[in-house]
Amino acid sequence: MSNLPEELKYSEEHEWVKVEGDNVRIGITYFAQSELGDIVFVELPEVGDEIEADEPFGSVESVKTVSELYAPVSGKVVAVNEELEDSPEFVNESPYGKAWMIVVEPSNMSDVENLMSAGEYQEMISEAE
Repeated sequence: MSNLPEELKYSEEHEWVKVEGDNVRIGITYFAQSELGDIVFVELPEVGDEIEADEPFGSVESVKTVSELYAPVSGKVVAVNEELEDSPEFVNESPYGKAWMIVVEPSNMSDVENLMSAGEYQEMISEAE
């Protein structure tokens, strides 16, 4: 159904995580954006903010609903994708590419190891369908 990049890790809340050296890049999955419909607004934290695993770090608003974004890891926000402010449709067009949301310096890399592989995530969303 949805193509799941194998190199990414996935959370139960439908965020993806890409390890980049000491940092992780975070976005929402293809499945999440397809469930939400057309994204019209993305609210993200500021660079320097601390986020907590399993706590909301922002939200995405679609024509249907507003949905919280849950942090897959704890840490400090080191980059924010400001293009999404003007182009929230990137979330629908390119959830694993142009629509990355934040880059975080995790306080504990083991947070990442506890996330799901592409196969495990696929299994979870298949059960949901």
